[in-house]
Amino acid sequence: MTAGRSPAAGGFRGVAPPGLAEHPNVRGFLWFRHAPPIHPGQSPVVLSMRSKYVLWGLRIAGAGLLAATAAIHLDLYLTGYRSIPTIGWLFLLQVITGFALALAVLIVPLVPLKRPPAGAVDAGVAAAGAGFALATLGGYLLSLWVGLFGFREVRTTAGLVAGILEIAAFAALATLAALLAVDILPSPWVERLRKAAVPGVAVASVAALAVLGGSVAAATGTPAAPTTASGHAVLSTTTIGGVSVLTNSSGRTLYWFAPDTSDRSACYGTCAAYWPPVFGLPAAGGPGVVTAKLGTIRRTDGTLQATYSGHPLYTYVGDTGPGQASGNNINLNGGLWHEVPASP
Repeated sequence: MTAGRSPAAGGFRGVAPPGLAEHPNVRGFLWFRHAPPIHPGQSPVVLSMRSKYVLWGLRIAGAGLLAATAAIHLDLYLTGYRSIPTIGWLFLLQVITGFALALAVLIVPLVPLKRPPAGAVDAGVAAAGAGFALATLGGYLLSLWVGLFGFREVRTTAGLVAGILEIAAFAALATLAALLAVDILPSPWVERLRKAAVPGVAVASVAALAVLGGSVAAATGTPAAPTTASGHAVLSTTTIGGVSVLTNSSGRTLYWFAPDTSDRSACYGTCAAYWPPVFGLPAAGGPGVVTAKLGTIRRTDGTLQATYSGHPLYTYVGDTGPGQASGNNINLNGGLWHEVPASP
């Protein structure tokens, strides 16, 4: 019987037909790589997990999930996060890295490599993808808990979905990396690691889901209205870019939303989480505020929102301190946002 064509092996197992393995477009592909060794005591379940079909299933799932999270972050970057100092370029870096790792996870096993060994590179890329997914989740959780670079994230559906996808990407790629590592580091220590890899990844993923759920539940969502109906919103002015603009009592720039009308706000839910409404009766807190332009509207929950020149007023979570206007002229949450000039 010809070597490599054992019926029990189901056809060619790691040995290509004569001459075909030397072809430059074939050498290095998974089908013609040397079959991983079968260690004594391996169960049929483990052998099945090491099959190329399971490995490629994990590979495609992990790469797809990484790309999906990168796409969500790209959308967030384009629709507003790019205007936030420091956070903006970090989001862009995150997007580029996510797409690059997703592509690498799919391409590396198809590239013929001798040094470093293809298996080591393959396992390393999968491990890098898993680590990146977990690091991205960690950054999101940290921004929910204490904030990053002065910016504190709010609870949104997009953030929750991205977090779940990141955990799934970690699970798929960490499992893939562990299965690939068996073939490059055969030793008793690695054998023990192999047996603990899948349960370990499962426990870590469940723990991450629990932390994500608790963090999102405790995070800030839509801002609360004043506890008393007689609450006042003290308005002042400051100069940004040579223009006198309206601010709240903390010096934060105030904005108006293009889809709003003089008697109705169009910003609720996630929109109001990113653009907290200015609640209460407006009052002039310094020179430059035209009292005749002050007013209020009634929101759908019955609370009062301050207006100026007929525009309902908002702050922006992307502004990390007084004197900033990172929300000016951006298209986010269904329309354009503009800083409020103190005078026409």
